[in-house]
Parts: sequence; structure tokens; C-alpha cells
Amino acid sequence: MDENQTILSQSELRRLQLVELELLVELDRVCRKHGIRYLMDGGTMIGAVRHKGFIPWDDDIDVAMLREDYEKFKTVTWDLNPELCFFQDHTTDANYRWGYGKLRKKGTSFVRKGQEHIKCQDGVFIDIFPYDDIPKNRIAQKLQDMYLFCLRKILWSEVGKVTCVGIMRIWYWILSKIPRKWVFARIDTIATKSRNDSSCKVRILMFPAFSRNGEYGLDKRVLLEVKDFEFEGRMFLGYKNYDERLSAEYGDYMKLPPEEEQIPHLEFSSCKF
Repeated sequence: MDENQTILSQSELRRLQLVELELLVELDRVCRKHGIRYLMDGGTMIGAVRHKGFIPWDDDIDVAMLREDYEKFKTVTWDLNPELCFFQDHTTDANYRWGYGKLRKKGTSFVRKGQEHIKCQDGVFIDIFPYDDIPKNRIAQKLQDMYLFCLRKILWSEVGKVTCVGIMRIWYWILSKIPRKWVFARIDTIATKSRNDSSCKVRILMFPAFSRNGEYGLDKRVLLEVKDFEFEGRMFLGYKNYDERLSAEYGDYMKLPPEEEQIPHLEFSSCKF
């Protein structure tokens, strides 16, 4: 693989997808064994509905869990096949700076472009996004979104202080002096209030949110109701009300994007399967 290459070839993309599929199979095994609800999310859910597998140019797998299910999953990660993968978040990796978890494939490498200096463990991964309760009031939702934006920028500052230029590099260098533990303590304060049986809407705290009619989040019931969908010849859990979930964020998700947009989006500086 060319060391200057940042986009996967078609054959490399397929190899990446099959490694990610291995990780999804293992997550599904552990979740079903321990009675944990999860859902294929984002582009992975679109792929299941539209292609019965990966979107042909997609280079990642997204999994969603409500916060209580996510925390339960963390307690059973000991049951993951240690020769295959490991669970990574800020509690298991002292240098990890993102507000959601990943399953990483053992013996692989996948380093995002611009993150070569980040010292956390790398490897081919799938993302596991916890969905948390948000305020019921629209103004409070907006204020919380601004607060979460600031927290995300503090975590991202270790990247920004290297990849940005000029005044922004200086700004991110200043933000990088704020301890990551302080940020995660703020996130945990919000997350610990989430309950599966509450009537609040939910969102991923540490990922940009989408809003509809000026209101953030998804109805929690959409994440509570799951069913099996075919994906790459196997069955995995997804949104029973997938149309409500996908149309809320993507509009007409059954329509293919323009050909020039049908490309992988994860730029990398090194990749080893």
C-alpha cells in the first residue's frame, strides 16, 4: 500500500469491510448471549435496508445502544474473544479521546490521517454509540448542544493543535491543556441521568446532532423496538421503525447520492489488515 495513499482501493475496501463484519458478528454474539439490545445505525442501517449489506462504498460500521444497554455491554466485554478484538473507550485506554466506544480488531492497524501522534491503541474498528437522554425543552436542548460542542472541541484539540494552522492551532493548543478527565467527568454527569424508561428524547452526546423542526434527538421508543435484518448474509439487530429513524436524519435514504459522492470517507495514514 502506498504510504501517501489516503483512500482505499476497491479490493482494500472490501477487505476492511470483511474485518469489520467479523467484529459485528462478535458483538452480536455477546449481546444476544447477555440479553443486550443494540441496533445497526447510520449508514450501516441504510446498507441493511437498501443493499442487505454494506453500502458499496461505505468503510465503517455504526452500532447504537441506549445508555443503560451500553453500560451493561461494558460489564460483559470480558466475554469478547480476546484473540479477535478488544473494547476501547476512555475507561479502558488512558489516551483515548472520543466520547463513544469502539471494538478494535487485534493484530491490525488503522490510523486516521492527522492522528498519527495520538497514543491510543489503534486497529480496524467498529463504532459503538451510546444514546443519552436530553432535555425536553427546546431551548435547553440548544444550550446543551452548544455545551457539548465545546466539550467535543476540547477532546479534539489534540488533533487540531497539529492539523490546524494559524490562530486555530494556537486556540487548540490552549484547549489541549484542559485535562481529558475533566471533560469525561462532565459527560458522565449527563450520561448517568439517562434511563431506558424515561420519556426524554435521546442523542449521541459526543457526536454532532441533527435537529428536526428546531428540536434535537430521536424518540426513545424508536431505539427500544428492534428486529433482525439481513446484512452480508447474516442477521443483525436494527430499528424496527427504520423509516422513522433514517428519514429523520437522511431524508430520502433510498435514493443513491451522486456518483462523485460514492467514495469512502475515512482518510487514513496507515492501514494494515
